[in-house]
Amino acid sequence: MTQALKQHLIDPEICIRCHTCEMTCPIGAIQHNDDNVVVDPDACNFCMDCIPVCPTGSIDEWRVVAQHYSLDDQFGWEELPEQEAINTLSSDAGAEAMDPVVVALLNEAHKGAGGKSRAPKSAAKPAINMYTIKAPATATVQGNFRLTAEGSDTDTRHIILNFEGQTFPVLEGQTIGIIPPGSNTAGNANLPRLYSVSSPRDGERPNFGNVSLTVKRETHGLASNFICDLQAGDTVQVTGPFGSTFLLPEDPDARLLMICTGTGSAPMRAFTMRRERIVGKKPGGMTMIFGARAPEELPYFGPLKKLPVDLLQTHMVFSRLPGTPKEYVQDRMMVERKSIAELLTDNKTYIYVCGLRGMEEGVEKTFNSIAESVGTSWAELRDTMLEQGRYHVETY
Repeated sequence: MTQALKQHLIDPEICIRCHTCEMTCPIGAIQHNDDNVVVDPDACNFCMDCIPVCPTGSIDEWRVVAQHYSLDDQFGWEELPEQEAINTLSSDAGAEAMDPVVVALLNEAHKGAGGKSRAPKSAAKPAINMYTIKAPATATVQGNFRLTAEGSDTDTRHIILNFEGQTFPVLEGQTIGIIPPGSNTAGNANLPRLYSVSSPRDGERPNFGNVSLTVKRETHGLASNFICDLQAGDTVQVTGPFGSTFLLPEDPDARLLMICTGTGSAPMRAFTMRRERIVGKKPGGMTMIFGARAPEELPYFGPLKKLPVDLLQTHMVFSRLPGTPKEYVQDRMMVERKSIAELLTDNKTYIYVCGLRGMEEGVEKTFNSIAESVGTSWAELRDTMLEQGRYHVETY
């Protein structure tokens, strides 16, 4: 009999070497060399923390093996090996006849990982990984503006970068990497941190080659403090662009349901600005549920309220208003369940969820409840929407 072992792998053909998974892994199970990013089978505990942060889905690969692939094996790969033909009862059985024990291990490995998202069919083709750690782009800071009120507990900044003639095409929903200067405790250069672009593809100011970011200062955040302290005229090293699925459909009749918290508003701002610039007098078909603790901690609170209702239906949700019951985005979803149920039945609807990871469970449960109320299985609908590039989640 053969013992079946599950193993977490990274697809080297899809991986863009942004190293976000490596920085996210809480136990240091992910490593890299000059060629590949790999998972140490002796360290990985299948916690899934790395799955939602990967911009390509290359991290969500699994195999059941008789013997773990070594780090040296993985470092030498140019493509991912096929699933081995493993059977715990018969050594000559094909992969299609895998023992239920093996199938169960594969299912267990994927538990909590969710399905892989796809880009909307009408989305523009994104540029990927044009600039790397070894050959980054240099951007100049055009502006650094505080978005949250002075004196509030949250310091969130709107950073505008200019690439000064360098080609840096980036689509709404993509991310870029900012390399903090200096080195880590091991003496290695700091790895880039990823930030969602908050400007549309033609720039913060149309046709001026500039890109904006929404960055929240974290008390001990190496990159966030570096970025939030930047001054106009400073330069930064940039990698990317990254991301090939969390993209905006080009279909002018597409309807967008956007659910976000905090700096998860960044890609949503890019989406709304792009639609505002291209749809003209046509209704925008967008709905946003935007959560924060209080108005003074909500990025872009003022500008969003000024957008016409026929372009964007905005629901501001606050969880820390004095004398008011706490309200989270999933609570407002239930208040608006009739309109959301109608959106779920329309195959022109695209759903985007972005923000802190803790929001995802509540949002999923609410979608399930709303779908059930109209006689629909949310699990089946979500899988269909994923397959069609109409359901997207980015939490961190």
